[in-house]
Amino acid sequence: MNKSEKPSAVFSSKSYQDLLDLETRPVPEALRARSDVNLGAEPLTVDRYLSRDWYEREKRRLWPRVWQTLCRESEVSEPGDYYVQDIANISVLLVRTSDADLAAYPNACLHRGRQLKSGSSSGLGRAKDLSCPFHGFRWNLDGKFEGMPCAWDFPQIDKAQFSLPRLRLGTWGGWVFVNIDGQAPALSDYLGVMTKHFERWRPELTYKALHIKKVLRCNWKLAHEAFIESYHTAATHPQLLPYTADSSSQYDCFNDYVSRTITPMGVASPHSGVTTEKQSVHQWLSVYGVVAEDALPEIPDGVSAREYLGEMNIRRFSEMYQQDLSETATHSEVLDAILYSVFPNFAPWAGFRPNVTYRFLPWQDQHDMCTMEIMLMMRYPDSMQRPRDARILFVPADQALCDTPGIEPGLARVFDQDFSNLPAVQKGLRSLYSGKIELANYQEIRIRHFNNTLHQYMQNDEDEPQ
Repeated sequence: MNKSEKPSAVFSSKSYQDLLDLETRPVPEALRARSDVNLGAEPLTVDRYLSRDWYEREKRRLWPRVWQTLCRESEVSEPGDYYVQDIANISVLLVRTSDADLAAYPNACLHRGRQLKSGSSSGLGRAKDLSCPFHGFRWNLDGKFEGMPCAWDFPQIDKAQFSLPRLRLGTWGGWVFVNIDGQAPALSDYLGVMTKHFERWRPELTYKALHIKKVLRCNWKLAHEAFIESYHTAATHPQLLPYTADSSSQYDCFNDYVSRTITPMGVASPHSGVTTEKQSVHQWLSVYGVVAEDALPEIPDGVSAREYLGEMNIRRFSEMYQQDLSETATHSEVLDAILYSVFPNFAPWAGFRPNVTYRFLPWQDQHDMCTMEIMLMMRYPDSMQRPRDARILFVPADQALCDTPGIEPGLARVFDQDFSNLPAVQKGLRSLYSGKIELANYQEIRIRHFNNTLHQYMQNDEDEPQ
């Protein structure tokens, strides 16, 4: 990643850093961090989204070589708990072993390749061993071979050497990561500054309160790219403009693998036409369903919408978590959209608010369909036993989130607006005469950053796994 001159100034009169200057509590270094880079203005070719051949090369050159998340450590907490994750055409089996360690194996019997476990609809299950349902070959949870029927007919198999191969594992923030070919940088190096930034927010002390898995009719990269810029807010989410400073968003590219968007809230967009702080507060409260329309508050003179909403959230979350945030939490940490991304497909929000985490994967080995997982990560009081993680709520391609029970309507509407664009982009790219996509130099810099890193994996076949 080449650093150059500072990127173009944002449209709004106040940048995100200007808003931090107004904070009355100490601002953490993580929020003051900036990465001023210029990644050029070259267009992107559409074949990366449309070509089956490109997708097949991703299966060889990308997915085996990167770190990616499997599940929460808490979801496989007891010996015998397992989790199955399909990554394009690769199936991974994560197991809590008999000595309470974590181990990941290729999900294939060493006899004739049958998947050892399929998991439930959530990918989760429990077993006393790893037995193949096809012919009964059996391994213990530690991957050691235990035997098979008619052992006399396999003189070539050395039982001591017939263990399941282990994949490389790492953990961070309560998540389990896997690297299939074992050649990725150390997970701590891969995550870079993100590990230090998140120490303050302790994601390992959260649980999944909601887990949506939505099928989308588009390439997985198109879905991911739709969520790493706020430039689309004015056209796609007009109801958010009275309190979302989309043009004040800060974009950071920290290393080849980690980038970030911070979009300030409680500040009207220059595209909104809103002129009063009261309008901003009332729209925020209405969209998030915090206060009924007939109980909207008056805003004291001289108090900004950002200050009013920030203090309100500090009180709300302090009560919710039974933890006093009044001396430490900034307005940004309880209000703003602080979205990190880890290449290629994992995106956790940060701060003290209930935060979502995204994951994007191809759907059923199709290059023009994918899944987006939306996981709501919630804190809980120290006095409370850790709640169980929510199981997956599966939403098919032709079902809107607004039509799915169990999803808050305001949240569902925002995501449905995003989802409405994606099939139309997938189709529209085929009609793009130039075959090239133009990107904003600053507001879409994370898309360029993502594709620059992707190019590093896709440009040659050296040491390509077979």
